[in-house]
Amino acid sequence: MEDELQIAMAELDEDKTLLLVTERVQAGYTSMEIIESCRRGVEIVGEKYSDSHYYLSDLIMSEEILKEVMQILEPYIPVNAAQKGRSIVMGTIEGDIHDLGKNIIIYLLRSAGFQVNDLGVDVTPERFIKAVDETKASILGISVLLSFCVGSIKKVVDLLVDAGLRDKVKVVVGGYPVNQQVKEFTGADFYANDVTEALKIYHEILELEESSVSES
Repeated sequence: MEDELQIAMAELDEDKTLLLVTERVQAGYTSMEIIESCRRGVEIVGEKYSDSHYYLSDLIMSEEILKEVMQILEPYIPVNAAQKGRSIVMGTIEGDIHDLGKNIIIYLLRSAGFQVNDLGVDVTPERFIKAVDETKASILGISVLLSFCVGSIKKVVDLLVDAGLRDKVKVVVGGYPVNQQVKEFTGADFYANDVTEALKIYHEILELEESSVSES
C-alpha cells in the first residue's frame, strides 16, 4: 500500500504533509514511524535533485517542511539524559548541501542526551579532522546524499589516519547512496540509511565504549 505521507513529502505538498502528520499523531503512530515516512519522502526529493528533476530551491523547501514536521512531533519524542553529554561530531560532506537526514538524527540524539557538534553542510575533510581533534569526540557522523561526494568521505578517513586519530573515533556514514560497498570504499566503521538503524548504531558504539572502560 502506498504511503500517503511519503508521497506528500516527495511532492513537496506542505499542507498535505502537515495534515497527515497531525492525523497520524492523533491515530497513535509513533514519532519514529512518522519520521521514517518523511525520511523516505526526502530520499525521493534527493533522487529527483540528483536526476535534475528538482532544483536547489526544492531541496530547501523540503527542509522547511521537515522543520515544521519536527515541531509537531517534538512533544512526542521521549527525552533521556542518560548519555551524560557524550560527544559526537556530525556534518554533511563537502560538495553536498543536503542536511535533512542529518538534522533528524541530530535532533533525536540531542533528545537522548548526546552532545552533538553540528558542523553543518559542505564540510571539508580538513574541517572534520579539526573538529574531531578539538572536541575529542569518539564518534564522527558523516551525511551524504549525492553519490559523487562519496570520495570526499574516503579522504576524511585517510586524513584521520594521517593525523593519528583513526583509532580514537568511530566513523558512521549515512544517507541515500550509502551501502556496504560505500562503507568498504571509504573505510568507515558503520553505515546506515534509515533513522532507526542510525540511532541503534550510535547507542551500540557507546555501549561498547562503556564496556571497554569497565573491563580496563
